[in-house]
Amino acid sequence: MGAPKVLVADAERSIRDHLSRFLSRRGYEVQCADSSSAVRSHLRGPDRPSLIILGSLMPDNSALDVLSDMKKTDCTARIIMFSGAEHTNIAAQAMKLGAADFLKKSFDEQELELAIGRALGHPPLAPLLSADKEEQNQIDFVSPNPRVRRIFELADSIADTDVPVLIEGETGVGKEVLARYIHARSERRHRPLIKINCAAIPHDLLESELFGYERGAFTGALCEKPGKFELANHGVLLLDEIGEMSPGLQAKLLHVLQDHEFMRLGGTRLVQVDVRILAATNKRLEELIARGEFRQDLFYRLNVIRLAIPPLRERLEDLSPLCEHFQRNFSIHYRRPSRELPEELRKAFACYAWPGNIRELENTIRRFVLLPDLELALTDLQVVAERNAQSSPDQSHSLREVAAQAAEPRSLREVAAQAAERAERELVLRTLEQVKWNRKQAARQLHICYKSLLNKLRRWQIPGRPQAKAPSLAARAGSAH
Repeated sequence: MGAPKVLVADAERSIRDHLSRFLSRRGYEVQCADSSSAVRSHLRGPDRPSLIILGSLMPDNSALDVLSDMKKTDCTARIIMFSGAEHTNIAAQAMKLGAADFLKKSFDEQELELAIGRALGHPPLAPLLSADKEEQNQIDFVSPNPRVRRIFELADSIADTDVPVLIEGETGVGKEVLARYIHARSERRHRPLIKINCAAIPHDLLESELFGYERGAFTGALCEKPGKFELANHGVLLLDEIGEMSPGLQAKLLHVLQDHEFMRLGGTRLVQVDVRILAATNKRLEELIARGEFRQDLFYRLNVIRLAIPPLRERLEDLSPLCEHFQRNFSIHYRRPSRELPEELRKAFACYAWPGNIRELENTIRRFVLLPDLELALTDLQVVAERNAQSSPDQSHSLREVAAQAAEPRSLREVAAQAAERAERELVLRTLEQVKWNRKQAARQLHICYKSLLNKLRRWQIPGRPQAKAPSLAARAGSAH
């Protein structure tokens, strides 16, 4: 069989071009359409697509009209529809008209890949790597760590059941990716996986996001809106950072888990749902229960299967395969030469505590692929270790030793580049201290724009004012040498 044919339909050329490149790199045969009439033309042609990725805005007609027309024909193409945040109220209508999945316009690449897998019946494998979504589900990651391998075994054994799963772990360990791994192997893999971050939405808005609302339920409710539970019906709902949910909303969630029904805000009728719940948290829920911040009965409902992902510092044997995975993927993504990580950098990785876990490792590899400066990468790790409260003196000392061993430049060009980088960094830090870390004032004194300063600080991993115990500028300058 040939490659699946995919039709990308949207009025915006930039979206069509981006999706076309993304899908072509993954082996799909891609066609594009900029209007509903062009979609209909492709459906009448000899090379009919097996999948349509359909934007909601069309210059000549509504995307819902396209769906309605297709439902009346013998078209067998699966449809994934996406829409801007202001159009999420059409999600329920799209699903009723036969759409296989619905995504917000801000969807990331992994969400799209999983949706395509569900629509075409071959869900991709999602490795336990990180929650950042760059090329991650193209290979299956086999960890040499026995604790992580046990997590895989448990996830595989309960994936095809409907029991709730509680996923615990620090920020950046891969809780969301584990949830996607479970969903991709479950009997609900052809239905949506809907995610909501309970910490990212204000408490007074979270209820309407979860359960939706009727027209006129409150000021600004101009039309009815389905909530996440309705969008996830017959699928999976991932409640990320569930420990941040307010006690009042926890009671309503418990009712839904028990009775599988709820009312929209301002509604008068019960809505029946069949949703599997996956919950993730970076907190110890038992401690929240002891403080009266989390309901014990809800905890018992969620804690049927508990999967606790260990932090990266407790499974350093994963460093090597993870580094190879990220380095290979970023080299392809950014069209950079593929090279092995220097031994000095690997030693520094082993000395580092990784407070940001796999997400931090991923971003460190990304920077090195884009800027393959060994001394700069080692200095970045050392500065973060010295400024982070979780870092120990022994770790900072070890990193300084590794940086000193790698500080010998290999060419005059590298000497100049390293000296310029250190001088620029030192001037920026000195200026920030002089103005008491007022970044806008510092940018004016340095005669650069504010955005450029923020980019430099982000590249050097200096997000804010250092803590009181941070080493002096002289100490930092000395350690860089």
